[in-house]
Amino acid sequence: MPVEFSIVIFAVIAAIVLFQLYNVLGKKVGRQPEDGAKAPVLPAGAAVPEPAARAPGLDAATLAAAASLRARDPAFDPAKFIEGARQAYETIVRGYAAGDRAALKPLLTPTVLESFEAGITARETRGETEQVEFLQPPRADLELASAEGDRAVAKVRFLAELRSRILPPAEEATPGAPAEPRIEERRTAEHWTFERSLGASDPNWVLARVEPANA
Repeated sequence: MPVEFSIVIFAVIAAIVLFQLYNVLGKKVGRQPEDGAKAPVLPAGAAVPEPAARAPGLDAATLAAAASLRARDPAFDPAKFIEGARQAYETIVRGYAAGDRAALKPLLTPTVLESFEAGITARETRGETEQVEFLQPPRADLELASAEGDRAVAKVRFLAELRSRILPPAEEATPGAPAEPRIEERRTAEHWTFERSLGASDPNWVLARVEPANA
């Protein structure tokens, strides 16, 4: 076999091997958790070049849905939105556990705030206090981003592992000994729907709905 022909054959084989390696190693399997969030709120975000919008964990269907919102709101950036949504999720969960109504108010619609306040009041009536911590950063997946009339709507699926320390009422404590907290660990899977007004001067989103989701 001529040397030149052998070189061509080896080159073709090498190309095939590299292609197979890419197929195995270069693709993600399922949805991937994103990096930890840094944004403290849910900003509309600045317009970015298209490659920057392709954040890890955003599949083709989600990007297509986000593109429909970007047609109405060019400043919408899915990657920045998810970062802000995750941070807002942690803030809201911690604020609800602590009964911090002031922290919750700017992040919730009036209807959701009313529901959360009812839960906080019930816990206060029982004389309980609660602290919550995340065992690991929550996972956030953008599942819907669209425009409905003059509102931008985005639905995010959150998966989280939480540990709660619930202190009983002081009167239940043993005299001379501190009250023993009740420790609860749980996994949660929820859909949170955020909304904002298109064209409004306030670019921040608020939580409009909470629903259970499949883990």
